[in-house]
Amino acid sequence: MPRRLFEPCIPTRGTKVPAGKEWIHEIKHDGYRVIVQREGKRVRLFTRNGHDWTDRYPLIVEAALKNRASSFVIDGEAVLLGVDGVSDFDGLHSRLHDDEVQLYAFDCLALDGDDLRKLPLSVRKTNLARLLARRPDGIFVAQFEQGEIGPDLFRKACEFGLEGLVSKHRDRAYRAGTSPNWLKMKNPTHPAMQRVKEALDAKARLKPSARRVIELGLKAKESPK
Repeated sequence: MPRRLFEPCIPTRGTKVPAGKEWIHEIKHDGYRVIVQREGKRVRLFTRNGHDWTDRYPLIVEAALKNRASSFVIDGEAVLLGVDGVSDFDGLHSRLHDDEVQLYAFDCLALDGDDLRKLPLSVRKTNLARLLARRPDGIFVAQFEQGEIGPDLFRKACEFGLEGLVSKHRDRAYRAGTSPNWLKMKNPTHPAMQRVKEALDAKARLKPSARRVIELGLKAKESPK
């Protein structure tokens, strides 16, 4: 299987949750973006920046191999769930629980040799649900809601301490790079926002040469953002 056939679609930072019927809303989990590629008996996991993390998360690899379909590509979020069912980024980042990390899958980019990226999101969601209907441990379908519930869902996500919401246009194709058809709204009180603020504050205090190192580190950071 060639290295990293599929470039990820990246959401645009939004300021307001869309409420139109053409929008699908997903809870934003605090983890690492991962694209899972299976071809025959080989599975590979690629991060947002193209790093091969196949050896890092065995539970996800095993789940992909257990699937009846032998050729597919799915996009999702690698997360470590705490006892409260909420994603634990600090535990994930520590690398102490790699064997417990699971994937919340939210898109199906290819199936049985067919490239699905030009299809509407709603159709890709249907294919994803069928692909993962047996619900193997390690890979789960990310739940979503549609339409006017978006703003209320975002408020509830913030109340429960979740990272935020990603809203996606149900009729649009999957495109590599930053897309205006995917909008992310972050909970301003979530630790993920604090991590970004601390990094930016540290950058502002450093000399230009050291500041450049921080910038490169932020760009290289593997995250679902």
